[in-house]
Amino acid sequence: MSMADRDGWIWFDGALKPWREAAVHVLTHTLHYGLGVFEGVRAYATPRGAALFRLPEHTRRFMQSAHILGIELPYSSEQLAAAQAEVVRANQLAQGYVRPLAFMGAGKMGVDPEGAGVHVAIAAWPWGAYLGDGAMERGIRVRISSFARHHVNVQMCRSKSVSTYANSILAHREARADGFDEAILLDTDGFVAEGSGENVFLVRDGRLIEPEVASALEGVTRRSIIALAAEEGIAVETRRVTRDELYIADEVFLTGTAAEVTPVVEVDRRRVGDGRRGPITARLQERFFACVRGADARHADWLTPVA
Repeated sequence: MSMADRDGWIWFDGALKPWREAAVHVLTHTLHYGLGVFEGVRAYATPRGAALFRLPEHTRRFMQSAHILGIELPYSSEQLAAAQAEVVRANQLAQGYVRPLAFMGAGKMGVDPEGAGVHVAIAAWPWGAYLGDGAMERGIRVRISSFARHHVNVQMCRSKSVSTYANSILAHREARADGFDEAILLDTDGFVAEGSGENVFLVRDGRLIEPEVASALEGVTRRSIIALAAEEGIAVETRRVTRDELYIADEVFLTGTAAEVTPVVEVDRRRVGDGRRGPITARLQERFFACVRGADARHADWLTPVA
């Protein structure tokens, strides 16, 4: 089904609009020059109804992304959080994916966006396993991309910006064309950065290791996994990670709002561990899904009920 031709509602500049009417002009500034920011939030089905996972953290990152790029949002974080819940309710979703987007309008052309005007839209729709059905149990195959992640002073890597994802698209399409499920990008110094849309973790000798978050986005799911690992007594180490460390890791997995917690069983046609989802990955998956589905009272504060 086309993303444009659907029933439902999209929050657009402060009000709900019928899905098919939430359109912009072909000369929209962001369409031509790429200045815009977005966010991804999942709503999960819980015993109390649909609930948004870590809504304040996602909304804060959205606000910070805009601030980094000099985009002045016309709404407060409270207004944007309420709008995200409103969109889930309006579309009667028991669970799904929420996409806030801030972009520059069609007020003018030229590189300087001054005068183009800032618009905000929020959509929500059902979305299953991002990296394929069965990926959570079976795991995925990845390759190291020939494309490097941005240098930290080329693209502002703390901002979840529209333009960053051209780099992600190149890496992901290359991986898919070569028969892999996903790509992992190195930074400009040759160290592991992140997936095309996910953070990376590896396990060695019972320790959880994450690459330094320099050219990678500070993931909300990533922070959740670090917190859960600490509760499980799993030591977490943050440092530079080399490409070949992924080859000899006991386990590798990706985290992200869309990807959730996805095991990696092969990197560059080299088997990771025994080629199956590892025990620490499975343990953290179990804790994560218990939290997002409202079955773990220890992290009830991570859920914002929609009703």
